[in-house]
Amino acid sequence: MTTLDLPRAVVGAACLAPWGDRARDVPGAAPVDLTSVPGFVTSRFNPLVAAVAEQCLGAPGGDLVRGLGERTAIVLATACGDTTTSDLATRKLVAGQVHSPLLFFQSVTTSILGHLAKRYGITGPVSCVSACEDLAGSALRLADLLLFDDELEQVLVIGVELAPNDRVTWVRDRLGAEHPLGRLPLGEDAAVALLLRRATPGRPAVPPGPPHPAYGWLGQLVGLCTAAAHPDTSTTD
Repeated sequence: MTTLDLPRAVVGAACLAPWGDRARDVPGAAPVDLTSVPGFVTSRFNPLVAAVAEQCLGAPGGDLVRGLGERTAIVLATACGDTTTSDLATRKLVAGQVHSPLLFFQSVTTSILGHLAKRYGITGPVSCVSACEDLAGSALRLADLLLFDDELEQVLVIGVELAPNDRVTWVRDRLGAEHPLGRLPLGEDAAVALLLRRATPGRPAVPPGPPHPAYGWLGQLVGLCTAAAHPDTSTTD
């Protein structure tokens, strides 16, 4: 596999969860109640993506996105996706109940990205990535690849994971060690958003921050988030 070595500058960052006191060492903590998103129901997955993206980018028309809609790409990374919606749809099917059209729509992981793209005027490439190992690294490498395109200025990377429910636990138990799903956040919903651009002399690259194992595979993204928020405490290898 080709490894890209592109210095990344973090121009926007947000981290939602863990809740309460456990979020004191990271920039931002989501309230337990998230703002609902029109057209999305039941699950916290899509409101969590929308909330962390808004905290990262600011209000539509703000400095980070104004005039850059067609030069902005989005990468969404998730190991298990919206398991709440998948589980609810399965239960309704087994019970012979009528499906909600909204569940069909929001079962597509990138559907919330369409909402964000419309709200912020983003028309660049939209991608979703999942992997059993090094998911954060896969998302960052995809962002690097996109930033090699001179027509793009920035990439919004969003990592999101819901707290493992019975469906995820069942799958993990049966896959076993030979096919792991990777490390998941410890019992809580979590999301991280990073707005990445090419590093320049006036916009230096951000080194990895301290590890955050409680976030599972998201820990690498949280490290970049904390390093961007507290550059004086960041360390380099």
